[in-house]
Parts: sequence; C-alpha cells; structure tokens
Amino acid sequence: MMIIVTGAGGQLGRAILEDLLERLPAEKVAVSVRDPEKAQWLRERGVRVRRGDYAEPASLAHAFEDASQVLIVSAAATGDTGLSLHRAAITAAKAAGARRILYTSHMGANPASLFAPMPDHAATEAALGESGVPYTSLRNGFYAVTTLMLLREALRTGELAAPQDGPVSWTAHADLAEAAAIILADEGRFDGPTPPLTGSEALDLADVAALAADLTGRPIRRVVITEEQYVASLLSHGVPESRARMLVGMFAASRQGEFAQVDPALADLIGHPPTPLRDVMKAALTEG
Repeated sequence: MMIIVTGAGGQLGRAILEDLLERLPAEKVAVSVRDPEKAQWLRERGVRVRRGDYAEPASLAHAFEDASQVLIVSAAATGDTGLSLHRAAITAAKAAGARRILYTSHMGANPASLFAPMPDHAATEAALGESGVPYTSLRNGFYAVTTLMLLREALRTGELAAPQDGPVSWTAHADLAEAAAIILADEGRFDGPTPPLTGSEALDLADVAALAADLTGRPIRRVVITEEQYVASLLSHGVPESRARMLVGMFAASRQGEFAQVDPALADLIGHPPTPLRDVMKAALTEG
C-alpha cells in the first residue's frame, strides 16, 4: 500500500514530496502526474510515477492503484469544472481502496465567500464527506507568494494600487508542505477539516507595501483604487476579465475578514514558528 500524491509538478506538490521522502521510504510513495516526463527526478529517487489526469478518470485508476492514502491537490480550475475534477479524483481514490483521502483546501473555505475559489473548496469538502471515505481537508492559509504577484506592478511604479483590502494571515508554501507531509506520514492525525493552518500574523496591503519598501530600499506606497479601476488596469495588461473579476473578489473577501484568522495549529504541527511574510518576500525580492 502506498501514499499517492497528485500535483507533483506544482510548487506545493513538489515541496510536499521533498519533505515526505525525508520521512518515508521511496517505495511507500507514488505520484500521479499529467506529464510523467516532468517527474523524472522522482523516478530517479525510487518513487513510482504514473500518468493521471483528473479530466481523464480512467487514467486515475492506474495512477491510484495500491493506494493507502491519496492526496488530492486542488485543480487550477473554478466553478463546476473544478468541482467535477475533484469529484473524479475522489471517486477514483475510493475505487482504489484508499483508507483516507487528503485534500488541499483553504482556511477561507465557505459556500458564501466572495472569493470564487472558496465556495469550490467548501463544495469539495462536502463531496469528501459524502464519499464515505475518511478524509482530511487541509485548511491551508493564503499563500504568501500571492503578495509577490500583487507587488509586480508596484515594484515598477512605486505604487501598490488595489481595491480596499483587509488583513490576511499569509502562509509560506514550505510550512504548508511540511504540515501535509507530517499528516500523511502520521495517518489519521486529523479527521475532517484541520484548524486553519496559517502564519503567525495577519497583514494588509499597506503592511505588504511597507515591507517591500524596506526590503528594496525604494519608496512603495499603498494606493486604494476602485474595483472597476483595478479590473480596467488588469484588462489593459492582458488579464482575462473572468480572472480580473475573481481577483476583485479576493479583496472583497479580505475586507470581510475571511482570511484574517491566525491559528497556532500550523506552528504546533511543524514544531517551529511559521515563516514570516517578510522572509518569503526577502527571498524573492533581494536574492539572486
């Protein structure tokens, strides 16, 4: 029986595998990937690599074979499309005989959220509950690297222009990956949704701008603009309108405090303080 990890080609999936392979023998770990060629590094370490695509349920039967646990990394899709992909993975994991299914959810999972991915996470959690298979939903904090995307234009203009926001407990990929690996290696540690797995402080975009200014030595000021101004700016840079509208929802949800909670669960699980947002930003803005 093996732990099957999906999404090995992504930032979180790769980091989870790196950490998991420090805890378990490679022969107990397998991956399901859309492009096995990109997972050659895992095959070289003794990990079973098979092609599996949520959009092709038949491929998952082979990829999930001999599963004791399956970690479903959330798909890069929203709405009915994303939910159907997740349902396909859940169905395949159950058919493969997995004793537990894990899913990379979000601290803000909520059917009433103003940020489109959050109702999707809530619906996937409901599907997990309906599956009858024991599951763990990893309520991950908001990825700290999102701030780097939000800062991209500000580093050029000196202005972080975005709609009014609220505090967010930004959380590092490395810490979330470590938590997932610990939970996979210690099967059954959490049943159902975990507590919010978050960083140790909640910061808004004014704080993010101040950190960026301090790290780069350049003035960067926070400027509040309307949602329509923000959408127009993104459209002018070639961002599809659907994505622009989704990002506006992120600010609206943060204004309501949907991502502001700070919880000690992540620190307790990994045994050390979560990585501060400053450290994540410093690595990206000042190194190399």
